[in-house]
Amino acid sequence: MDIPRIFNITESAHRIHNPFTPEKLATLGAALRLETGTRVLDLGSGSGEMLCTWARDHGVIGTGIDMSPLFTEQAKLRAEELGVADRVTFIHDDAAGYVSDEMVEVAACVGATWIGGGVVGTIELLARSLRTGGIILIGEPYWRQLPPTEEVAKGCLAGAISDYLMLPELLASFGHLGYDVVEMVLADQNDWDRYEAAKWLTMRRWLEANPDDELAEDVRAKLTSEPERYAAYTREYLGWGVFALMRR
Repeated sequence: MDIPRIFNITESAHRIHNPFTPEKLATLGAALRLETGTRVLDLGSGSGEMLCTWARDHGVIGTGIDMSPLFTEQAKLRAEELGVADRVTFIHDDAAGYVSDEMVEVAACVGATWIGGGVVGTIELLARSLRTGGIILIGEPYWRQLPPTEEVAKGCLAGAISDYLMLPELLASFGHLGYDVVEMVLADQNDWDRYEAAKWLTMRRWLEANPDDELAEDVRAKLTSEPERYAAYTREYLGWGVFALMRR
């Protein structure tokens, strides 16, 4: 069980697998007013930075589920590095359909709503692990400005313009599902730069070390095209944020 290998290559040096910086993760943790002992479930936990730093800074107790063996191992090492391995657990598993044995105060899926087949299904899945009065965290893209054509949307690696909403429409959609939006922390273009541009050096170093790998041609093509594509499309049109929701 694993994610496509190309992501393990391009994001192998990432601690955060979304356009979010450590500062933004810290802002989010503080905004949620996390208390010692708060139980957090993170579906699609990646390399564990959110759970590990929140365990260190706020004393939360957390469980993370991720399909990538590489990222799961990195998360365990990060927990040991920060001295919180007794507070957080990382499981290599498919998070789709995962429900916690013990109800949690915060249930999160940050940047991986494909787990539930989209935002609606992911919220429904997270709600099954959530205590009454708890908070759901959803990390999701939105359009900073509406792409003028479907070609531009595809340049942002979306399937179509309809894949994402403008921010006001996204916020309204949570209300239509019966949730109050009680907090949000949004990525800016600098956060996007740190997420996307960091891949380029990783790819270059990987190519130097693995010139004969079966994916070398694909990685070379991606390294050649990604800076221009990103600057022309994603950086200008696509936003991203984490939204905190509470059931009405």
